[in-house]
Amino acid sequence: MNIMLFHSAYGLTPAVRDAADRLRAAGHEVWTPDLFEGRTFDSVEEGMEYQQAVGKEELLKRAVLAVAPYSERGLVYSGFSLGASVAQTLALGDDKARGLLLLQGTSDIAPNAVADELPVQLHVAEPDQFETDDWLSAWYLQMGRTGADVEVYRYPGAGHLYMDRDLPDYDAEAAEATWRVALGFLESL
Repeated sequence: MNIMLFHSAYGLTPAVRDAADRLRAAGHEVWTPDLFEGRTFDSVEEGMEYQQAVGKEELLKRAVLAVAPYSERGLVYSGFSLGASVAQTLALGDDKARGLLLLQGTSDIAPNAVADELPVQLHVAEPDQFETDDWLSAWYLQMGRTGADVEVYRYPGAGHLYMDRDLPDYDAEAAEATWRVALGFLESL
């Protein structure tokens, strides 16, 4: 499978590179665009500040340019937190998308979005300060209206970025459970 994996607000950190390596070891081709142009941050607040300074439109432009050479192959879009929102936006705009694997993040859905039977899998902490229960319920219903085939996995007690071993949110058990399910999802595509 061809996977485009986007980083969180921390930037293209070693944890994202490790995730890409794990996907490659499972037989996938993986690209990790650096939307922050080499910058990484020590806190989510710093990363969000940079994201706001650059602007959402510029980040999406960078993502589109990174994806363009590969989109004809039929990509699986994926990402962590902020990167998941970017992945979702791109997948819903790409009629060749093969799947959408969201790790700790979602995004708004355009009212006219169509994702006929697009396989979508979301992995998120429970509770999650950035992905509240009300938000996730509305997101799930809206994603269903697009025609996507959606699965949601919640991890009680895990922190928001529970898959990043370098952060306080890290939860080894939840991370491994996510990897088991996510790798199975990718194999099914």
